[in-house]
Amino acid sequence: MKSQAPTPQPRLIPVTAWPQHHAWPPLGGLRHLIFHAKSNGFDRVIRRAGRRVLIDEAAFFQWVENQSGESVK
Repeated sequence: MKSQAPTPQPRLIPVTAWPQHHAWPPLGGLRHLIFHAKSNGFDRVIRRAGRRVLIDEAAFFQWVENQSGESVK
């Protein structure tokens, strides 16, 4: 019988708690990215649970990597 290592769960951070974990982007900038999520690709980073908006931390840093060389709108 194989023992399967549990798959790591993505770290989901509430938008309001983001500044407690990371200095960038500031809360206003993060809200701007969320508001324009469909046009800037940020929709791959956010998860919604009811009215709560959560940021997938790993997806956020992958999104930042993909933005290098492109202007963030």
